[in-house]
Amino acid sequence: MRLHDRVFLLLGGTGGIGKALVDPLVLAGARVIVASRHPERTDHREGVSAVHLDLAAIDLDQQLVRLSEAYPDIDGMIHCAGQNRFAGLASMTVSELDAQYSVNLRSAMLVARHFVPRFEKAGGGALVFVGSTFGSIGFPGYTAYCAAKFGLRGFTEALRRELADTALQVVYVAPRATATEMNAEAVNELNRALGNRVDTPQAVASEILKAMENDERRRFIGWPEKLFVVINGILPRIVDKAMLKQLPVIRRFLNAGKSS
Repeated sequence: MRLHDRVFLLLGGTGGIGKALVDPLVLAGARVIVASRHPERTDHREGVSAVHLDLAAIDLDQQLVRLSEAYPDIDGMIHCAGQNRFAGLASMTVSELDAQYSVNLRSAMLVARHFVPRFEKAGGGALVFVGSTFGSIGFPGYTAYCAAKFGLRGFTEALRRELADTALQVVYVAPRATATEMNAEAVNELNRALGNRVDTPQAVASEILKAMENDERRRFIGWPEKLFVVINGILPRIVDKAMLKQLPVIRRFLNAGKSS
């Protein structure tokens, strides 16, 4: 995938992985339009523009029309916005469940729905989606997040196959645990207790760019997480047993997060 002279719409570009993508994209010669609910948090500099976009809004499709009218030269989209909450299902409110679906899955589908016909008419374009290892492995305390990310992985796979006879590129990248402000302290403590490796946003951003530059269809980040994804798809009972052993530790931090 060509990055030089490309105009990317970056969703979720004011924090975590998205923010770490901005500089490398600009250095590669791309122009970046950072869309978020808080455009004032974007550093204003050459090659970077900031626009307001609410991915959870009911009228997201209309917002996208106005954005495209303002920036008709967009020829790439990177969706790395996301929400999560480490909590038992019974502890989550309906609004929290809706937010998980709206931001993590619905917005990705609406953004793709908006840009696919525009990119097809232009003769090419790129759609990049940042998922999660939890889009392939269900993890206790992340039922809603896993459901949305499983959906995102399935959506991108189906979309890629739907567009296989076009010039459009669909890329799915699945990071493992990443050190972002989205994680509550209970999650950080859980990762330490379980010995989970945690990547920096910069490391994940580098992997995303590699997947884009190499025209990869999908990339799973981290070892042994990539192996667990394969095992979970073939022999899920092995992963069931491994997580059953971890469950007392997970519950300890899950309850800590509930009480805080």
